[in-house]
Amino acid sequence: MTRGIALSSAVSDVAGTQTATTTQSIGFQLARLNGTRVEADQIARLTRASGGQADEWLDLQANEENIKTRDLKKYRVLHIATHGLLNAERPQFTGLVLSLVGNKNGDGFLRTDEIFNLNLGGSLVMLSACETGLGKEKRGEGVIGLTRAFMYAGAPTVGVSLWSVADKSTADLMTDFYKRLLSAPDASPSTSLRAAQVAMIDGKKYSAPFYWAPFVLVGEWR
Repeated sequence: MTRGIALSSAVSDVAGTQTATTTQSIGFQLARLNGTRVEADQIARLTRASGGQADEWLDLQANEENIKTRDLKKYRVLHIATHGLLNAERPQFTGLVLSLVGNKNGDGFLRTDEIFNLNLGGSLVMLSACETGLGKEKRGEGVIGLTRAFMYAGAPTVGVSLWSVADKSTADLMTDFYKRLLSAPDASPSTSLRAAQVAMIDGKKYSAPFYWAPFVLVGEWR
């Protein structure tokens, strides 16, 4: 199962509870990503074990309102594990799927044009979803997509994927990444990600590049 087509959260209410209207709006029904909840829980435990604080937004709490109204500047890392939706022709509609039910405001999709208006204040953003590093190249402006939107909103570094990623292996990779990142005060995102990828190669089960190679860090590498 992959995390996309074409907070600190895991969206587990996408499948089975979305309305017919929502399904019609995107043309297909999104599958439940069981690995995202495991991923969020493990990262939260690692953070607390290292002496930090972690806010988990699960199920209905993983919604647009929380992303848009909470003070995101206080977070060192914003980790989003969910479905990613790519619109290569109209990149302003590329986005991340949050809770599709129970929304008072918004449609449940955090789109590129909405991300531009966030205020992140220097947070590392990790997008644990499919094809989040892709977009549309526009002459004179570069690639327009989620990476650019989060960096414009204040993130110096954005972790993204370059193709569709598998649910279980991605949860394993991200958990190992945070274990390394939180293990030492001077650990950097780049060295932590590389070490987690090397460990996945050595582990054999997910050694194929399909599982570990799509994830890259864009922006400040240190």
